[in-house]
Amino acid sequence: MQFTLAREALLKPLQQVVGVVERRQTMPILSNLLVEITSEQTLVLTSTDLEVEMTAQCKLDDSQPGTATVPARKWFEIVRALPDGVTIRGELQGDRLLLRAGRSRYTLATLPASDFPTLEGIQVIDRLNISESVLRSLMERTAFAMATQDVRYYLNGLLFDLRDGCLRCVATDGHRLALAEAILPGNQASGKQIILPRKGVQELMGLLVNDDAEVELELAQNHLRLRRPQATFTSKLIDGRFPDYEAVIPIGADQIVNIDRDTFRSALQRAAILSNEKYRGVKLEFSDQILRIIAHNPEQDEAVEEIVVETQIQELAVGFNVSYMLEAIAVIQGQQIRLSLRDAQSSCLIEGTDDRTARYVVMPLRL
Repeated sequence: MQFTLAREALLKPLQQVVGVVERRQTMPILSNLLVEITSEQTLVLTSTDLEVEMTAQCKLDDSQPGTATVPARKWFEIVRALPDGVTIRGELQGDRLLLRAGRSRYTLATLPASDFPTLEGIQVIDRLNISESVLRSLMERTAFAMATQDVRYYLNGLLFDLRDGCLRCVATDGHRLALAEAILPGNQASGKQIILPRKGVQELMGLLVNDDAEVELELAQNHLRLRRPQATFTSKLIDGRFPDYEAVIPIGADQIVNIDRDTFRSALQRAAILSNEKYRGVKLEFSDQILRIIAHNPEQDEAVEEIVVETQIQELAVGFNVSYMLEAIAVIQGQQIRLSLRDAQSSCLIEGTDDRTARYVVMPLRL
């Protein structure tokens, strides 16, 4: 196995696949990339953690076919540290990969390619076509609300809910919920739900770009796959039932507040400085077109912010986790937002006044 190519040409596919490789592995082979050089002078790199698999490829200037597995992060760090414009030459010598770049030389230990696990034999049962920029936007506006290492494993991922010609992305950690939806082109399948795990969500978001080009998602029984001209992403799905998220969205929340997004966000950020570091609670007090934001901490510090809002609420006080509020506001599009409340014990529904394609629910805190 031999290959020759420019540093920049090798760095891009390495960047695409190296994120899947976990730094701590129980199986040494999972710390490596599968390197395949085809007879068409194409370099194919594959990484996996047994849950997510990423494949990237590039054309070579000169090559001899062969396969091996190479330490992923060591190879990536070497290539990234090399100067721009240098040509890299690689040659497999026994169980070592010899790399030459200018006057530099590196030798990396390899493992047999036959030991590398790959996700094969996936039977596609449905396909979903959607604009790449729309899919990325849906995920960016919801993924922050996913749970982290929750025992309710189905919350540690992002729900893709296909219904009524729309794709909804939904995430919740039990304390807040994020929902964004978009209309799908054409007459596509509906009535299907899949849950993409957190690692898969992060890698897929990194692969997508803000482009209006259409991408195709392949849906299998237990996998999701996206193919690009130079990369292929595959992830196992979470085998579980996502909770009835629509039951969480407040009904009859008739206490409405319209507020400038940036003004509200800045006031919350300032008040958060003196909030309790553990609970991050702030109290929102509404009265006569005024919103008062109050924060306390165990050191007896206090922050009070007052801003003018548009509301008919005469008197209402309710506590929320300020981080949850800020994360929802950060992804809302438009300059005006709407808060819908019912009473001091009920959730708050947050929406953009001019954009109803995304909704955010934050549970109250008892302060």
